Amino acid sequence: MTDWLNNLSPTTQFALFTAVKAIAAFAVLMFMVAYIVLVERRVCAFIQDRLGPNRCGPFGLLQPAADAIKAFLKEDFTPSFVRKVYYVLAPAIVMSPAILNLAVIPFGSNLGRQQMVVADLNVGVLYVFGIVALGVYGIVLAGYAANSKYPLLGGLRSSAQMLSYEVAMGMSLIPVFLVAGSLNLGDIIRCQTGTVRWLPAWLPLPNWFVFQNPMTFLAFCIFLAAAFAETNRTPFDLPEAEQELAGGYNVEYSSIKFALFFMGEYAAMIIASAMMVTLFFGGWTLPWFGLDKPATTLVGGIAHICIFLAKVVGFLVLFIWVRWMWPRFRFDQLMKLGWQRFIPIALVNIVITAAWLWWRSE
Repeated sequence: MTDWLNNLSPTTQFALFTAVKAIAAFAVLMFMVAYIVLVERRVCAFIQDRLGPNRCGPFGLLQPAADAIKAFLKEDFTPSFVRKVYYVLAPAIVMSPAILNLAVIPFGSNLGRQQMVVADLNVGVLYVFGIVALGVYGIVLAGYAANSKYPLLGGLRSSAQMLSYEVAMGMSLIPVFLVAGSLNLGDIIRCQTGTVRWLPAWLPLPNWFVFQNPMTFLAFCIFLAAAFAETNRTPFDLPEAEQELAGGYNVEYSSIKFALFFMGEYAAMIIASAMMVTLFFGGWTLPWFGLDKPATTLVGGIAHICIFLAKVVGFLVLFIWVRWMWPRFRFDQLMKLGWQRFIPIALVNIVITAAWLWWRSE
């Protein structure tokens, strides 16, 4: 196998390894989408003093497979009054951004001679925001295509919400870019190696941006809240709002099309968690065990991937816990929080960060 690979041209080797990394990343994403649903149902049951799914396989571990079979085998009913082209396109558009954003997230350092990122773009963050902005089109199309009042209201709510919080989310990251001096996600991780320098040696706090200084910590807080709004998760799940809109934009969907909306939501949660880990929690680094330098061995590379996935799972559990513990905002409160609180705070944070960096450089 090694001789065969060595005989290939550099371009062919690059294309082959890129395809393998893309397929592996997609497979892990789909696995996590399937099982984070099971985790959510078990956590929800624990909070509500129930058992949760525990019949399909040991400890209910085959429940995602049963759900998938059910989604594929249910009747795919298309109402006669919908706008059929948009009706079919919407679920696919909702799912696509999360898959496309996998390309630029560095989920490890090195594995052998290969970087653990599908595409190491110098403008990786801009790529992510450009692709994330496409997700709202799927939800708006779903509301419009249904030709029904509740889905239309859900689509309108979602467009207003996601556009509002994309502004706050993008502005919250500018202090991170100013400190790191790069838009490349790999470079941002490399800026977070080691331990915090302003603390004594006996308190080895990781040099992650969430700990580096108050400005980057505030940026993380804004980004975290905006991530809940961008993924339509409680307390910002107004586009679905079962009590008001009977489910919102996905009311007229069934079978696998209905499942794609929820797969898209959980995939977006995973990508948002991966972005927070990359931008604020050091990505694959863990300085306490010397795991903050690029791996030189196969074991080290696998360890970095496991560290990254563990951090992502931690954020996913946070998403789930908040959903079942916090009440939903009113829509006017949601918009006021975004435009009158987060955006002004993010602007002030940018000015303070720029002034601090200028003062430090003098």
